[in-house]
Amino acid sequence: MNKEKSWFKNRVCILATMHKKEEVMASLLEEKIQMKIVVPDNFNTDQFGTFTREIKRLGNQTEAARFKAQKALEITGETLAITSEGSFFPHPSIPFVSCNRELVLLLDTFNDIEIIATELSFETNHSHASIQTVEEALSFAEKIGFPEHGLVVMSRAEPEKSDKIFKGITNKKELIDAVEIALNSSPENKAHIETDMRAMYNPTRMKVIAKTTETLIKKILNTCPNCEFPGFDIIETKPGLPCEMCHFPTDLIKSEIYQCQKCNYQENRDYPNNIKYADPMYCNFCNP
Repeated sequence: MNKEKSWFKNRVCILATMHKKEEVMASLLEEKIQMKIVVPDNFNTDQFGTFTREIKRLGNQTEAARFKAQKALEITGETLAITSEGSFFPHPSIPFVSCNRELVLLLDTFNDIEIIATELSFETNHSHASIQTVEEALSFAEKIGFPEHGLVVMSRAEPEKSDKIFKGITNKKELIDAVEIALNSSPENKAHIETDMRAMYNPTRMKVIAKTTETLIKKILNTCPNCEFPGFDIIETKPGLPCEMCHFPTDLIKSEIYQCQKCNYQENRDYPNNIKYADPMYCNFCNP
């Protein structure tokens, strides 16, 4: 038996979700880590924040994921939980393009372990629009991959001002009905339409959650060389990868520093991904 698997093998792990994330997470965790994944009944993750903004997220992305894991353990009496939290925001250099940052967190209160994995993806259909007609709604729906991807319709863009909010719309009739009702109840004869970013209504996001789960698994299996504690992870990166042409240091990463969260053992690992030289296009000397 691999030592890294003994920390979690055959233990019940609560997957804190109400949005069917187990469809892409459970089999990976059970196969690679040999956990027994259990999804709690009637666990309302909306209490920690909603994408439609009626309920603001508790804390930042990491804190919200931690709160969910802690609450799941509290109500089930177990000691091991995994949860995920997603966020969407404009690309840092292309403001009109959205990014999806997914975070998956493992919390083990028995062994005092917390391991976090993140993935940043530009593959997202996250979008919204103001509409005045059913035709505009149907055009928006076509662009975002409807009906495979669900939609949300509100009478106003601000949920606190909307008397009508329709979520999880996945067929044309539901969409038309929701838009007509929202338009009729809007004082400005406008309605707000947006992608439903809950995992069960967004297969594109589901793929990113699966990828983040795989990243978490790699971190779990990366144990400390000194004490074999799981989650031996990067705490700092150092630039200086030499230019392939002039060998001057560039701003690209030359080394990564790993540290154990239990014994604090550190290890410097040069040349991530076995790349020992930078393309001259990234060199301030060769390409000023």
